[in-house]
Amino acid sequence: MSHADNPDILKRLRRAEGHLSTVVRMVVEGRDGMVIAQQMQAVIKALEKAKQMLIIDHIDHHLGEVTGPLPPEVQQKIAEFREITKYL
Repeated sequence: MSHADNPDILKRLRRAEGHLSTVVRMVVEGRDGMVIAQQMQAVIKALEKAKQMLIIDHIDHHLGEVTGPLPPEVQQKIAEFREITKYL
C-alpha cells in the first residue's frame, strides 16, 4: 500500500519539511531561542497532523479491502470516529 497518491499527506509532510528547514536556518543564524522553539512547535504539529492523516488513510484502505463498499449509515459512523481522532 502506498500513501504517495494522497496529496493531503504529502502537503502536510512538505509543510513540516519547510518548517524544519526554517528551524535549521534560524539556529545557524543564531536567532532567539523562544522564536526557534515556536517554529519547532510548528514542525511537531505538522508532523502530528501528517501522522494522523496517514493512520486514517491506512485504516480506511484496509477496512475497505476487508469489507468492500459500506452502507451510508456505517460510513457516517466511521466519519464520527475519524472526527474524534483530532483529540489524540
